[in-house]
Amino acid sequence: MEVDVLKRVPVREQEPKVRAANFDEVCLGYNKEEAMGEATRCLQCKNPQCVKGCPVNIDIPGFIKELAEGKVGEAYQVISRYSALPAVCGRVCPQETQCEAKCIRGFKGDAVSIGKLERFVADTAAEEGIQPAKAEKMNGKKVAVIGSGPAGLTCAGDLAKLGYDVTIFEALHKAGGVLSYGIPEFRLPKDRVVDKEIENVKSLGVKIETNVVIGKATTIDELLNEEGFDAVFIGSGAGLPKFMGIPGENANGVFSANEYLTRSNLMKAFDDNYATPIAAGKKVAVVGGGNVAMDAARTALRLGAEVHIVYRRSEEELPARVEEVHHAKEEGIVFDLLTNPVEIHVDDEGNVTGMTCIRMELGEPDDSGRRRPVEVPGSEFTLEVDTVIMSLGTSPNPLISSTTEGLETNKWQCIVAEEENGQTSKAKVYAGGDAVTGAATVILAMGAGKAAAKGIHELLSK
Repeated sequence: MEVDVLKRVPVREQEPKVRAANFDEVCLGYNKEEAMGEATRCLQCKNPQCVKGCPVNIDIPGFIKELAEGKVGEAYQVISRYSALPAVCGRVCPQETQCEAKCIRGFKGDAVSIGKLERFVADTAAEEGIQPAKAEKMNGKKVAVIGSGPAGLTCAGDLAKLGYDVTIFEALHKAGGVLSYGIPEFRLPKDRVVDKEIENVKSLGVKIETNVVIGKATTIDELLNEEGFDAVFIGSGAGLPKFMGIPGENANGVFSANEYLTRSNLMKAFDDNYATPIAAGKKVAVVGGGNVAMDAARTALRLGAEVHIVYRRSEEELPARVEEVHHAKEEGIVFDLLTNPVEIHVDDEGNVTGMTCIRMELGEPDDSGRRRPVEVPGSEFTLEVDTVIMSLGTSPNPLISSTTEGLETNKWQCIVAEEENGQTSKAKVYAGGDAVTGAATVILAMGAGKAAAKGIHELLSK
């Protein structure tokens, strides 16, 4: 195919009106001809800045070179040396602010569509049964990984490739962490993508034990002192939702985004064949402006509701990916910006009947660098809704830290760990991802898992 080197090859998507009524994947991805065409746009820089923009430092020019020559299997092996979850990353990583933001081609034209190429390679490898290379021999050392989300899977995969006997302990009945319960099916298919990537990690020799709550079923000290593990990695995420503390928040019809998405994803409430309904609501307000807010809003829309995003800053300050905001608008979600809830109205039976909001204006920048929203006096109005979803961020559950002697946490209940290697205040215990940073992105959690695997290897190979 003919390719304009200054413009990326367009990627196919479902039409907005069609996709707003189903849970099928929005982006349809490249076919082989399109992927190879896009791959030819890569300049193969000798000092690739894109790699520096990737939290797991994938050899991006390396895999794209193989792909441009039609060698998809070889491209996959290049990626899998660095990433345990390429099909996931190709879909949910904010490439536009990471690898693609550094792409030299992007200074005079469009950046190479690195994420979509990674997705194509990983999907094709899965279709053809190609798996990552195993360790040549085991080294006799055992490592426990707590949590099967992106940080845990990455740490476990990297250690397994180095010959460690790795067991992941997952609290829920299904592995995957936020990949399984937090990101909607239309952005990240579970059977076709998440489950297959988990199987790839297991193919390296990693064992996964589900329904094991660390701090209840067993403790970190017992893993180290009684069960023979030489080191432990904590990648338990941040699943404790935050609320505003406004009147009416305890009403029926008020959800955390975490609960709403978990019900929809893990319990398949969106599927009529499953007996796990969710109170979808007819008119829904989602409070917040991040990626999770977009996920909750777009889920509610697909369940038949009129949906409003209520966010106290302007569109420029929205923390969600530009692509997610764009898709949400295309699908018909209403954005009530510079708006903040002050009270949720409740009837005599405890059900939501509306929400009082106040208009905001932007003042001076706060500690985050974003302009601080300030209330406009006398601008209160009522938004008629029957369901409110709070998407204000999450913090780590304190169960693990409270049951582990000598494990330091900060005022937000996040585990304190070294950034370069994940070492905590407790010997032989490492941590990374949202359990350390608070809620962040999948790829940053993966980067932390990779760093911790390196730290554990340095400790146990002495």
